[in-house]
Amino acid sequence: MVAGLRARLDSVLGVRDRYARLATILALDPERDHQKILRLSAAYEFPWDYRRALELALFRTYCVPSISALLAATGEFANRAQRRYDDTALLMGELVEHGYDSPRGRESLRVVNGMHRRYRIDNGDMKYVLSTFVYDPIAWIDQFGWRRLTDHERLAAFHFYRAVGQRMGITDLPEGYAEFAEFKRDYEHTHFRYATTNHEIGCYTLDLVCSWYPRPVRPLVAQVVLSLLDRGMLDAFAFTAPPAWVGPAARSALRTRAALVQLLPPRRTSRLLRDPRNRTYPGYPNGYRISQLGAAPPTDIDPRWLSRPIPAQSRATDSDVLPPG
Repeated sequence: MVAGLRARLDSVLGVRDRYARLATILALDPERDHQKILRLSAAYEFPWDYRRALELALFRTYCVPSISALLAATGEFANRAQRRYDDTALLMGELVEHGYDSPRGRESLRVVNGMHRRYRIDNGDMKYVLSTFVYDPIAWIDQFGWRRLTDHERLAAFHFYRAVGQRMGITDLPEGYAEFAEFKRDYEHTHFRYATTNHEIGCYTLDLVCSWYPRPVRPLVAQVVLSLLDRGMLDAFAFTAPPAWVGPAARSALRTRAALVQLLPPRRTSRLLRDPRNRTYPGYPNGYRISQLGAAPPTDIDPRWLSRPIPAQSRATDSDVLPPG
């Protein structure tokens, strides 16, 4: 009797169809078909999880002082944190939704490369940031997704972002999934350390996340976010760990959400470029052009950060870390 009721409930809720897209993914080749697999996984199977995971991935990159110092020097997070978040989400979403070699994908890469080439950025830092786009969503979904990722999805993410990295001019990219994961672990072990710019950019980002929620609950939101950062990140930011009960409660809530999502019918439309909560572009998703995304050229920054000279009236900025050379 119980089994019969469960079968009827599954039929009503569409649970039996929940794994239909997984069968499609498993029928594809994770290297040859990596763009299609990642799109199915990120846009249909786990859109909410990918977005949350990449938010934490960005937090993770700010634990590297050379990365946070450049971001502090540009002033973009101090003045336009929401736009920087929305632009990043849209540019990455364009690549996954349309493919990195599509017309929209190539235009997105031109915008991304144009921004990065203004500055003197260490290749290792670029490679590390790229690695977070591969492995942080995998770690998040394994903990909080409505199902675990398959090896097909893991490998597809690696091949996708490796191809993106090549098109960004990042050199010395590992050729294997495990090798790239080892690079990420080693880079964090070597480069995660406290710097005032880590704390500065971390605070801007934490304030941004909290601003998405009603004011009365923002202190709790901040504690939940902090509970999702590991000890190395908390130390690199000099953030105080939240009360001991917050982490278990937050993880329990996320796993409860995953169990409920598992009961829902499969998503029929992509969410990559259709987030109605986009806060920067009126009329989203039709209210922007790719060429308008990204930060404007810097006009007031220490010239030692730049790949090319800027006018002499530009002022220098205080920073814990200066670019190489």
